[in-house]
Amino acid sequence: MVFMGDRATLLETGRFARMRSDDAADAETEARHRRAADGGDAASMSVLGSLLLRRGDLDSAEPYLRGATAEGDRAAANNLGVLLHQRGYADEAAGWWRIAAVAGSAAAAHALGRHYRERGDEPAAEYWLRQSAEQGHALGAYALADLLEHRSDVGAERWLRAAAEQGHREAAYRLARLIDQRAERDSGESDIAVEAEQAAEAKGAEANGVEAEQWYRQAAARGHRRAALHLGAILEKRGELKEAGRWYLTSAKDGEAKAACALGFLLRDAGDEESAAVWWLRAAQDGDGNAANALGALHAARGEPQTAERWYRAAMDAGDDNGAYNLALLCAAQERTAQAEQWYRRAAYAGHREAANALAVLLLQAGDATGAEPWFSKAAEAGSVDAAFNLGILFASRDDDRAALKWYERAAAAGHTEAALQVGMALLRDGEEAAAERHLRCAAGGGSAEAAFRLATVLDARQPPPGAPVLGEPVAEKTECEEWYERAAGQGHRRAQVRVGMLAAARGDQEGAARWYREAAEAGSRNGAFNLGLLLAREGREREAALWWTRAANAGHGRAALRLALLAARCGELAEGQRWCARAVELGPAEVAERAARLREALHQELTA
Repeated sequence: MVFMGDRATLLETGRFARMRSDDAADAETEARHRRAADGGDAASMSVLGSLLLRRGDLDSAEPYLRGATAEGDRAAANNLGVLLHQRGYADEAAGWWRIAAVAGSAAAAHALGRHYRERGDEPAAEYWLRQSAEQGHALGAYALADLLEHRSDVGAERWLRAAAEQGHREAAYRLARLIDQRAERDSGESDIAVEAEQAAEAKGAEANGVEAEQWYRQAAARGHRRAALHLGAILEKRGELKEAGRWYLTSAKDGEAKAACALGFLLRDAGDEESAAVWWLRAAQDGDGNAANALGALHAARGEPQTAERWYRAAMDAGDDNGAYNLALLCAAQERTAQAEQWYRRAAYAGHREAANALAVLLLQAGDATGAEPWFSKAAEAGSVDAAFNLGILFASRDDDRAALKWYERAAAAGHTEAALQVGMALLRDGEEAAAERHLRCAAGGGSAEAAFRLATVLDARQPPPGAPVLGEPVAEKTECEEWYERAAGQGHRRAQVRVGMLAAARGDQEGAARWYREAAEAGSRNGAFNLGLLLAREGREREAALWWTRAANAGHGRAALRLALLAARCGELAEGQRWCARAVELGPAEVAERAARLREALHQELTA
């Protein structure tokens, strides 16, 4: 319980107002009051009693306090209540507090209110705490706020604010938390509003944030370690890392494990991994699961799996589900599949959505699609974007395109690049080009080379066929579709590389065309190899061209086989020409097969003539 005497002789039970530290001055003051008290001076009796009470000399303090109380000194009555409470005589203490409170002692009213609350008499507690708070007593205001907040009474904020304004650090912290929570609740419940209302809401949220920060700062400056933690988090989010680090350090030194953990992450991001490990170790030893996970990841990255496993287990012991998930990842990396499944299951059953997704992937890889599906669903419903995409793949493998599209769309809406590509392709198949283009743009912007290529083909199809070049006409700038082709080509997309080569050739850029064809061909593109052969043949480099046509023909390119047949015929290699004709007939397409058949017949007649 917390108390305060009228003359500021007491601040709270077992903890007294600071007096002058000079021992000689204290002794002189005490001696002076003792002489006056022994002479019957009530004020000195009260002061001397409070001095002895502060010292813990209850036996010597009690007669002086009783003597002052008999003379009507309300501070003495309050302090006598404190003394009796310390001795375990709660009811007698309450009697003296009542006397002092009725006489106008705010400290006694606060103590009496706390007494009634401890006994479950909330109406009486509220009455006396309100008496104390309305007299400007900070502890009374805080205790009243605590009582009202316990009952979810909106009046709690007023008294928290009153206590905070008088320097009560816990009140300042709780007021900041209240403002923060209200802002989060309001933002979560707000409906779609018109632009002006949205602007007003944003302004109000900003104002709440500023006020909350002020109260966190006040509490932190008075030594409240959790306020320092929250203040550090606000500053870190704002990018003020140096000041954030100072507050995290203050909080961590006072024993706040979360602050030590956060400080560790700041140091790691600044490149000081060794110092980060020191603070993570301190936080982990104090039971912070996040710090234990960080230590586990650190040792795993250093190639120390046994130490990493120990810290992941410590994280689990601290109640952090990420510990089981990380341990599963560690086991999976070591190909300890059975153990990985065990830990994925533990984390998944605890609600870890990414563990549920990973477990489903593991089951699917083992051929248990039936067992995988519910875990994918659980993870996806919990918000796992990867799980939603994986469900799309699962349903697509069963030819359930409608269900697959539903999950692809959910993943795409959350920003999943490959899901957006799948949605775009599905819409293209259904002829919904405008909607498909939106999704392809999202996927291409997210780095998908296939999406960039398909977007380019959509834009390409809209362009009018190029007219004959006019002498002296300036070279046209690259179109948007060509830019998308080039982006895909730059990411290694072979079909895009061939298309970029064709566009370059159409502009007369033979060097650029050859470069893109060669890159595609070397990556395995038969069209790239065929087109590169055509460029080389036009330059008179037929022998080199034949090498690329051979590569293309061996990969199944019928036109390349026909070109090789024609080249062999011109060189008089009739049997070789017949062989390539047969290959061209086999590969097609129909037009190529027809020409190859005619050429083969002509070569046959030539050989048998």
